[in-house]
Amino acid sequence: MSTATYVELRLPAVGPRGWHLDLAAALCRMGHLGVGVAWCDHEPVPERDLERLLAIERRLHRLPSAGAARAGRERLAHLSTGRPESGRVLVLDLTAGPAGHAGHAGQDEGWSLTFDGRRGEGAAAAALVAGRFPVVEVVDASGTAVASARPGSEWPGVTAAALDDVLAGCVSLLVAAVAGRPPRLLEEPAVDRRPTGGRSLTHQAARAVARVPLRRAARIFYRTPHWRVGWRFVDGPGVVDTLQHPASGWQDLPDDGHHFYADPFPLKVAGRTYLFVEDYDHRVGKGVISVVEFDDQGPMGTPVCVLEHEVHLSYPCVLEQDGEVWMIPETSAAGTVELYRATDFPRSWVLDTVLLRDVDANDVTPFRHGGRWWLSATVRGGGSCSDALHLWYADDLRGPWTPHRANPVVLDIASARPAGRVLERDGRLVRPAQDGTGGYGSALTLAEVVRLDADAFEQRTIGRLTAGEDWRGSRLHTLNRAGRLEVIDGSSRSPRLRWPG
Repeated sequence: MSTATYVELRLPAVGPRGWHLDLAAALCRMGHLGVGVAWCDHEPVPERDLERLLAIERRLHRLPSAGAARAGRERLAHLSTGRPESGRVLVLDLTAGPAGHAGHAGQDEGWSLTFDGRRGEGAAAAALVAGRFPVVEVVDASGTAVASARPGSEWPGVTAAALDDVLAGCVSLLVAAVAGRPPRLLEEPAVDRRPTGGRSLTHQAARAVARVPLRRAARIFYRTPHWRVGWRFVDGPGVVDTLQHPASGWQDLPDDGHHFYADPFPLKVAGRTYLFVEDYDHRVGKGVISVVEFDDQGPMGTPVCVLEHEVHLSYPCVLEQDGEVWMIPETSAAGTVELYRATDFPRSWVLDTVLLRDVDANDVTPFRHGGRWWLSATVRGGGSCSDALHLWYADDLRGPWTPHRANPVVLDIASARPAGRVLERDGRLVRPAQDGTGGYGSALTLAEVVRLDADAFEQRTIGRLTAGEDWRGSRLHTLNRAGRLEVIDGSSRSPRLRWPG
């Protein structure tokens, strides 16, 4: 744990933002810390064009206001405790002013928050306007990085929403750093300082206004988002081995335009191959889990629903263990992680165990390593659902499950969210992960797990797949294989009006 017994937040004098309040509350929940606030009277004036852009986007997309100064100050005053006369004090400077903090006698430490090497929320917003998620670092008084991350958002084209998500990720980063388990980007991406392409923030605001009717028009003519599953038969090395799309391409799993299929998980049982998918009906607005059997020619018909829930279902991770067939579908909307057992495979399933409760866990993927079961998933902490990888471990698939002490073990929109089964290759663990740096499902990363135990987790990127000529569309999402059947999924378009024939 950190040696600090008191954390002082240095905030702009204009008033606290929502994420400042969330940070103070999270630090208070740590129990062993006192928390206080100091106000900076020399904060640079926010750029008016930037504030105008954010205000326009919040209005257009009905986003909450970023700050409520008076109520926020009252809330911080309620959370604050008195500064101790002795003991260590950690000052978290969250302003855009010069590095350093108002000095105090004793053993004060000072940390600052930077975005692509620059301080202040304006630097984060500038990176988002330029089309990238900033690298966020917690740096000490000498400029040395204490912790680093790349939080992201599912709204990269909406600066106000993306900024809220990135700042929520900063809360997770700071809390972990204060707790003495600082996340780090082991593969530091080069800091991109490109400008916005010559466009002014006023021009960006005009584009934000123009996008809204365009998006509404797109929804009139197309069912969106619409995902599709690609499949192929392969007898040799798969994509995880070659780290590239097959030269032969992929065949589409047909859909009727009203349904889309996503999150494909194949499983071979008793010599027969089945493909489980998220089956989303645009007319209903909710996903179920469906299955279709494959023979040597391809799918034998259309996916048929085998599991429904009161909430949306997706990511049907299926596996065999102890003579039974199990499934962990995503039930994040219920705040649970649920284990289902097949009673009449593949069509009948019963809830066996609720593995985790009160958690917004996305794309839960179980695997075995070091004589244990592990669960991996990204957990939403107020911002993105794709940038914070959490782990749990247990001796039995049914649990009980213990959270990893370093959670979140990865805080990076480029490589956190699971994208299929974790595989073993020559004694190495390889995990497909979603790369959301260009938006949700913009690419697929393959990462080798170089350390995994109860104390630490480390991975390194070994490959990256993108859409293009080898995969039509603009998104990639999930990669899996069972026997000869290899599957992938990504985006497509479903026109609401289709020509006959």
